[in-house]
Amino acid sequence: MNQPDAPAVDLGGPTAEPVSREELNRWKRGFTPQAEIWNGRLAMIGLSVAILAIVLLRLV
Repeated sequence: MNQPDAPAVDLGGPTAEPVSREELNRWKRGFTPQAEIWNGRLAMIGLSVAILAIVLLRLV
């Protein structure tokens, strides 16, 4: 079923444009890429603190 003569599919979607570091770190409200970045950062901090607390409490 492989058709070597079939044309390539162009999805025609938007391409990602580079964003400056200042723009990514800016605090914006709503569902924005900046909010997703901050959400990930804060989630990793919370996870790290939780793991550290578990390890420290097991040692005591």
